[in-house]
Amino acid sequence: MIMVASSSDTGAAGRPHDEDDLLLARVAAGDAAAFGRLVDRHGERALAVATRMLGSRADAEDAVQDVFTRLWAGAAARWRPGGARFGTWLWRAVANRCLDQLRRPRMGELTDAIDPPDPSPGALERLERDRVLRQVTDAIETLPERQRMAIALVYDAGLSGAEAAEAMGVSAGAMEQLLVRARRSLRTGLRPLMDEEDEGGA
Repeated sequence: MIMVASSSDTGAAGRPHDEDDLLLARVAAGDAAAFGRLVDRHGERALAVATRMLGSRADAEDAVQDVFTRLWAGAAARWRPGGARFGTWLWRAVANRCLDQLRRPRMGELTDAIDPPDPSPGALERLERDRVLRQVTDAIETLPERQRMAIALVYDAGLSGAEAAEAMGVSAGAMEQLLVRARRSLRTGLRPLMDEEDEGGA
């Protein structure tokens, strides 16, 4: 029988137990429903981070699935309630998995099939929006790995600077510098796009 901690329970490190701690205890005992709940709570944001880092939703799905599979296979059993938050472990695990994948030699890339253009006004607006989004995504993909990871954790996962710093194992000051350099590079890379918008609004 698994004992459910009350809201006043704390771990050895003094951090109150949260829902993730309780779910992880159940996952460690083989509770598939608790595992599903963890995936529901964190899966979409983990996928957003992985997609931002890898530039491919299919690759991101593989990466996130691998992380959660490892959690189910045994990582949850080693979890210690009251220590680092589960979210911190998850973002670090996803980021490291993505970095490993980025460092592998590419065996070739498949090009996506292009549908015939739709001439309707709504379709043209979507095409323009997709073009802008693609340029932004391409600019992010040119960033160094650690800057891209910082952007993904803060803007896609919605972590605070302090939370992202903890997930990456760096100081708050180092995280801020990563974000400053990333934003500066993005402003430079997206200058032509911003100039287009200025001309369009003139």
